Amino acid sequence: MLATIIHGPGDIRVEEREAPELKLPTDAIVEVAASCVCGSDLWPYRGIAPVKQPRPIGHEFIGRVTAVGDEVSTLSVGDFVIAPFLASDGTCPQCRNGVTVACDHVTGWGSTDEHGFPVDGGQGEYVRVPFADGTLVKTPEQPDESLYPSLLTLSDVMCTGHHAAVAAQAGPGRTVVVVGDGAVGLCGVLAAKRLGAERIIAMSRHEPRQKIAREFGATDIVEERGDAGIAKVKELLGGVLADSVLECVGTKESMDQALRSTRPGGALGFVGVPAGGPELPVRYLFDTNITVGGGMAPARSYIPELLEDVLAGRINPGLVFDVELPLDKAAEAYKAMDERTAIKVLLRPDAK
Repeated sequence: MLATIIHGPGDIRVEEREAPELKLPTDAIVEVAASCVCGSDLWPYRGIAPVKQPRPIGHEFIGRVTAVGDEVSTLSVGDFVIAPFLASDGTCPQCRNGVTVACDHVTGWGSTDEHGFPVDGGQGEYVRVPFADGTLVKTPEQPDESLYPSLLTLSDVMCTGHHAAVAAQAGPGRTVVVVGDGAVGLCGVLAAKRLGAERIIAMSRHEPRQKIAREFGATDIVEERGDAGIAKVKELLGGVLADSVLECVGTKESMDQALRSTRPGGALGFVGVPAGGPELPVRYLFDTNITVGGGMAPARSYIPELLEDVLAGRINPGLVFDVELPLDKAAEAYKAMDERTAIKVLLRPDAK
């Protein structure tokens, strides 16, 4: 099979590898229908996260089950499934409490499982899925291919944007600022709108992203940054800061922008993967009574409710995909994401 392998900074290759087989009775094999490149995939690509040796990459995929282990009880061959960005057993205390990303047996795509067996990356033709019952979410029926982009966002970015909105307490009667106009930030706009927020300010300097933000429910766009950005938010909101702020980048600068956009007593939800030393100023939080929550999104817990809205046509998060490429062009997908000529790139293993 073909699979995307990262060899080092800027070095993405699509190579032939052995197709996976069932290793444990709790496994399933999924034939990938679509996968994608995530902003967090760019950290090793840019050399920010070390690549000690070549390894499979990619953690978002959807597809069809082709084999199941003897102990898999909720899935059958032929089921169409969504894979969250981490595998979880679904039975440990953390999973039962809905925090699947802190599962006692959490397993990352492109790594090894607790038994030492290799786990495929999501950017390939087939993936062995550990803890299939606890990890995969099946759709009620075989979806139309037009839904693939939106279903794929449920692997990560839509759930992550939703997590930010929930942590920031976005909802009816509350004003919202979204810091970050990547796929997660845009999905955060959509999530805030879905939760009932009516005034949503997207901080973006890029016209194509602004257009999607408005389509997702943003009522205002702020291009300014720093003190000028804070002043613009205040101007738009009648002299006060936002009730709810979503931090969707992960840098020191974005966290500072998000905190200073939040009114005293407001709430900030952060989901940007920390990269660049963001730290929380405890004295500032003490003085302002700002609530901070968020972190890594428990996508497996959110997928079922968001899936219902995707299938009903109430949300269309797949609009964040503005480029589609065949799997063997994965290197081009990374380049486009790195150079910000694409918001998010969808990869199709079967594209000709």
